[in-house]
Amino acid sequence: MVFMSISERRERDHLKIRNKILDAARGLFASEGYDAVTMRRIAEKIEYSPTTIYLHFKDKDTLIRELCRLDMLSLMQAIQNAADEPEPLERLRKTGMAYVTFGIEYPNHFRLMFMSNRLHEAEQLPEMGYGNPETDAYLLLLNTFEEAIAKQLLASEFTDPHLLAQAFWAGTHGVVAIHINLYGYPWIKWRSVEDTAKMTINAMIRGVQR
Repeated sequence: MVFMSISERRERDHLKIRNKILDAARGLFASEGYDAVTMRRIAEKIEYSPTTIYLHFKDKDTLIRELCRLDMLSLMQAIQNAADEPEPLERLRKTGMAYVTFGIEYPNHFRLMFMSNRLHEAEQLPEMGYGNPETDAYLLLLNTFEEAIAKQLLASEFTDPHLLAQAFWAGTHGVVAIHINLYGYPWIKWRSVEDTAKMTINAMIRGVQR
């Protein structure tokens, strides 16, 4: 049997409380909006005192930046796991599906990262990993389209990798947004998210390839 030291036990308890705060805050920010949620509200959600919250995060901005940083890293890890594909167009299919799968499995992460303007202020960009190909999903997508253009895999009129990347992102993002916000409306005969995502991604790729 392995026994933990007092310091190890304290560190474990510290991380447990910190993660509990982050999980509660993520759900509240996603459902109620950033401005409506206070540190006291988060404390009430997990039945701790506000003082406990401030021991872990000095203010609400610090808390939401850490949430977004962690969630972006989780998203990027999911995409990177699908990006180990040498052929650019097949890489688009795999990473596009990974993006959709992540958004459906973690809707609160998705809402927090992409449905709040506060998360994309310029001073936060280095902290969030933007501009780093290992942590920036958009840069990975952009590089993939640049490679596809260089290898002449796309029709000749498609020469703007930024436009291609943004259109592709909009398509995959739309699949997630519709299904986490509207899925279940009774007057629509919904098809599976997987089938919708595959059709959307395949249609986008076929529409631009040579």
